[in-house]
Amino acid sequence: MAVACLHSFVQVNWTGPKLDFQISDVVPLPKNTTSPDSSPLHRKVVAELAYGGEPAYHLAQVPLLLKISKLLLELPYGHCPTVTWWRLRAWLVHQQLLDEPAPVPADLLPSVEPLLRSFASQPDLAGRLILEQGLLEHHLGHDKAAADSFVRAARATQLEYELTGALGKRTKFQQTDVTQLVLLAESRKREGEVAHSEPGIDQAGDAPSTGIADASQASTMPETLALNDDTLLERTEFTSSSASGPGSRLAHLDPSSQPGLHPLDQCILLALCLNVRNTSPSHGLTAEQMKPYVDRVVSRPRNWSVHTMALLLRSRLEANRTRTVERSTLQLQALVDQMPTADSTVSERLLYFHSIPLPSKWEMEKELALRYLSLGVVKSALEIFERLEMWEEVVKCWQSMERRDRGIAIVRDLLEGRKAEADAVIVREKAFTQGRRQTLDAMREAKLWCLLGDLEPGNALNHYNKAWDTSKDTSGRAMRSLGGYYFAHADYPNSIACLRRAVAINPLLGRSWFILGCAYVRVEDWEGARESFTRCVTLDDEDGESWNNLASVYLRMGEAGKEVEIKDGKDSEKSRNIPFSNKMLAFRALKQGLKFAYDNWKMWSNYMIVAVDVGELSEACRALGRIVEERSAKDGAKSVDEDVLERLVDAITRAPTNSDDAVEGDGSSGQAVPNPNEGHGLLRRVNDLFDRTILPRVSSPRIFRARARLLTWQGRWEEALNAHLDAYRCSSAGTMERGETDVQKWREAVGEVEEIMDVLRNFGPRAEGFKWKLQARSILRTFMGRTKDFEDEPEWSRLTDLAEEIRRGD
Repeated sequence: MAVACLHSFVQVNWTGPKLDFQISDVVPLPKNTTSPDSSPLHRKVVAELAYGGEPAYHLAQVPLLLKISKLLLELPYGHCPTVTWWRLRAWLVHQQLLDEPAPVPADLLPSVEPLLRSFASQPDLAGRLILEQGLLEHHLGHDKAAADSFVRAARATQLEYELTGALGKRTKFQQTDVTQLVLLAESRKREGEVAHSEPGIDQAGDAPSTGIADASQASTMPETLALNDDTLLERTEFTSSSASGPGSRLAHLDPSSQPGLHPLDQCILLALCLNVRNTSPSHGLTAEQMKPYVDRVVSRPRNWSVHTMALLLRSRLEANRTRTVERSTLQLQALVDQMPTADSTVSERLLYFHSIPLPSKWEMEKELALRYLSLGVVKSALEIFERLEMWEEVVKCWQSMERRDRGIAIVRDLLEGRKAEADAVIVREKAFTQGRRQTLDAMREAKLWCLLGDLEPGNALNHYNKAWDTSKDTSGRAMRSLGGYYFAHADYPNSIACLRRAVAINPLLGRSWFILGCAYVRVEDWEGARESFTRCVTLDDEDGESWNNLASVYLRMGEAGKEVEIKDGKDSEKSRNIPFSNKMLAFRALKQGLKFAYDNWKMWSNYMIVAVDVGELSEACRALGRIVEERSAKDGAKSVDEDVLERLVDAITRAPTNSDDAVEGDGSSGQAVPNPNEGHGLLRRVNDLFDRTILPRVSSPRIFRARARLLTWQGRWEEALNAHLDAYRCSSAGTMERGETDVQKWREAVGEVEEIMDVLRNFGPRAEGFKWKLQARSILRTFMGRTKDFEDEPEWSRLTDLAEEIRRGD
């Protein structure tokens, strides 16, 4: 009964077609109830399906079926081992009714582990269970756990797959073959191509079916729209018959003619495609990586639902390309239109439903409306949102048309009972004497008050409080809105109190934790801030900003999480009071965050400073290079932290010049592993920093002097002299023009001239063939010629003495 109710609910809200029976045929309903969707019972069920502070979608059809299924599945079972699996499935369906993901019971995923062990001899069942665990983790935003589950599922079903390259063409006019990404995949051999299924697990209650389409079933598949582009080919044409390298287990597959995959393996490939999206940074490669996974499934359809999911993923991938955006939108419209049809059996549609992240009917229509909105077709999008009664999106449409007043009017009408949510509501309300307000359950009414608060900033506080009271202290949305309001108005204690309640109701929303962490930082509660930002990066380890903030918090904490005592407000004192363990935690946090914020020079700057502090000079060198690459075009020499650069040079020049002498004991440099943070181990990286990054872009006296010190340590005398000369040319003395009147500047320049003279005298004789005396005379003559106006100054005699010394040296 539980399984039948769950699948009937899925059929009517996800896969279609409509049910061929009345719910009253199965479940006795209260008297005077003609339909479960037209009674107080419907509103009661929708209200009870709200969970974790998130309202359930109120237009879901026959939610009573899901409620009955969940009630039955929560009963104690002593003889049905798979009940834990069905409970997992029911929770995943329930999650998709909510506005935002909400935490599932802690024992839900562990409860299926004993079942998994019992499937050791049934690879398809084991693979399917692991896959569904991963899909739940994916829905909850636990991307790493989901990715691990998808790979384990492929291993369980013995699916062989490999993303590689093969020569081919993608356009009609392409003359030369270039390497194209292709996914090679092969299912394990199954007896008679029959899926290993057990009654009650894979079937929907009908006769056994493999869900594998043969040629006669091909016409029952969802319509696959052609691209019909004047340039792009429908599919990549591979000209190479082999794509894998030597030793590959898939070397025998021809990229252009691969065998069909088992539908379960197709589900796993689509899940792996989600994994690519969730574990890659947001850049263009992601779509290119996902495309081969989708193409491999689309090319050989074997099941109605799986093919629908593949076409939906392809539609999403093509939405941002000008040559494919038209097919993308039309394909999405075709998928929405096919749901009510009966072009395939109900059992086929349900067979692999739990193994794919197929959206509900309303989610798919919402996606279509958002696609229209992105194309500027606002009116069509508005019509869909109004039909789906997604009022938040309706308001956004009116705002995009600069009609904020219409949005406010709609929300107020809904709250005050002047507007019914659908024509069907008007009909069914005629049978009741209660006002319109009775049709709004508390959670949805609270959501509307929050929406009104967003639209009317002047009365936002009252509206958010009203939402909280209406929900009887259960609306996570209301508390999130209140916390954000207080934070924006710098009332941090109240913001913390509200956000604490919000994350207690639903701890899965990283944005709430992030604002809470920022509020803790403002009141200097470092322990609270650490907890909040730790939760942020636990929920989304690609959140570079949270990693950065977490590092900042570590640098403000003592050993026991208390604020570091700072004397006299001096930075150096502050640094000494920060425990080294906290500095290392900050270093690791920044290192992790930079993987996902590679272009953020401010994070690189923080990373560089912390790296120097903890002695990770190799990483400090890398960070300085990234900062120069990002900032040099705009800020010039200011992009180089010269203090850090000199610290790097110091770390090298402290070591003995001979690499054998730098090794402790009686080892030799050939056997020892050099320390990458000092001496010879750091030398190559700093040389690269100068030669490839800094000097081609910027210059300053300190940069050249640091370079000269490094070259001197290496005994490269001529190059060191040239670096010193470059430093002089950038200095005040080297750039001083005739007519200068600033005496103080001139006196500093005299010191610089004396310094370069000393360098030439000391190092010049060591550089074979270097005419250092000629350089010295030229520098002195030029400087004295440009600054004759200062002949009466006492420092002038120092210049004449230098000139005399050089003459005597000849």
